[in-house]
Amino acid sequence: MLDHLSQSLETLGRYFVFLGEITRSFFKRPSRVNQILAEIEHLGVNSVAIIFLSGAAMGMIFALQMVTFLQPFSVEIGVGAAVAIALARELGPVITTLMLIAKNGSAMAAEIGTMKVTEQIDAMESMSINVVHYLVMPKVAASFLVFPVLTLLADVVGVLGSFVIAVPLFNIDSAGYLDYMFDFTNPRDIAFGLVKATVMGVMTATICCFNGLETTQGARGVGDSATRAVVISSVSILVADYLLTTLMLPLIYI
Repeated sequence: MLDHLSQSLETLGRYFVFLGEITRSFFKRPSRVNQILAEIEHLGVNSVAIIFLSGAAMGMIFALQMVTFLQPFSVEIGVGAAVAIALARELGPVITTLMLIAKNGSAMAAEIGTMKVTEQIDAMESMSINVVHYLVMPKVAASFLVFPVLTLLADVVGVLGSFVIAVPLFNIDSAGYLDYMFDFTNPRDIAFGLVKATVMGVMTATICCFNGLETTQGARGVGDSATRAVVISSVSILVADYLLTTLMLPLIYI
């Protein structure tokens, strides 16, 4: 058990050193703009469809549950506000990040892991190419930009999905539905959700790339690294969500 704890602490230490290397790489030349744009297309544009479907499903399911819960109290007109606040604060950033971890996080770890076991990274280092600057930094920069944008998309689509369920199916007044939603939804709710998404995006990219670079043992190691990256990043963003909520929640009511 002590050996396992020691190894875990050692890995954590290497991860923080890795974070330092990524931070320094942002200030190095060349800027890798083309690679960042390619990663934005890969991580963001190619993920729009799955985020659209996920956001719509979240909004519809949550609206259905809230209508069922609020109808006995005759306050179902507040469904829109409840859905919008829940999506903006919690469901939007968390579900979006989990979907992107499943789609893109595992791919990051597998891509870099494959390059590691096939000695492509060793070849790059032999040519004096900074691997972190060339491979990792564009993915982190793209995640920093893409995750909040996709989270905002999920929020908007989720609200529209809840509207489709609540108004036509349960005959809730559309004007009152929208009035309640805009009255009770604070712009800070949206802003804090986007901050969470940004933090989670950076965490996802760094954790998955780090696990890719830690890959050993050939093809089996690539699969293990991808699995480990998904599990660790998923658990980490849930813990981060709790910590960020604890820090941000008092600021919403200032």
